[in-house]
Amino acid sequence: MLLAVVTSFSFGFYSRPGKPAAGDHEIKSTPMKLGAFSVSLSVKDINASKKFYEHLGFTVLGGDLRKNYLIMKNGNALIGLFQGMFEGNILTFNPGWDESANNVEPFDDVRKIQQHLKRNGIKLNTEADEATTGPASFMVTDPDGNLILLDQHR
Repeated sequence: MLLAVVTSFSFGFYSRPGKPAAGDHEIKSTPMKLGAFSVSLSVKDINASKKFYEHLGFTVLGGDLRKNYLIMKNGNALIGLFQGMFEGNILTFNPGWDESANNVEPFDDVRKIQQHLKRNGIKLNTEADEATTGPASFMVTDPDGNLILLDQHR
């Protein structure tokens, strides 16, 4: 019994969130302010998807059904429905916005986030023009092949 308690405590202590596991290297940096998070879904029938997500309690926040895209919201959860625009699903962050598309201050400009990733050896799929200001975006793929879009609208 004592062995089970000690083992359980040890496992819990060494597997705490935020504590690197043995062999892992802790990255010391200030967390980036990535902004609102959403999942951009590639859908086959935007009307069927809209109806389905409405049954889950989502409401239309933005977009244009005639142009085959909608942004839907349920509390802090955001999803984008996109018909015929891209393959697969995309994790999306909007620096400078909260989940209701309100401006937030302060925020990290998408170019600053891009520079941080490049300094840390992360290969980008597309890049924002670092000589510009305002709206810009870039894309990166995580180690498991998930596409991530950082899309700043301001």
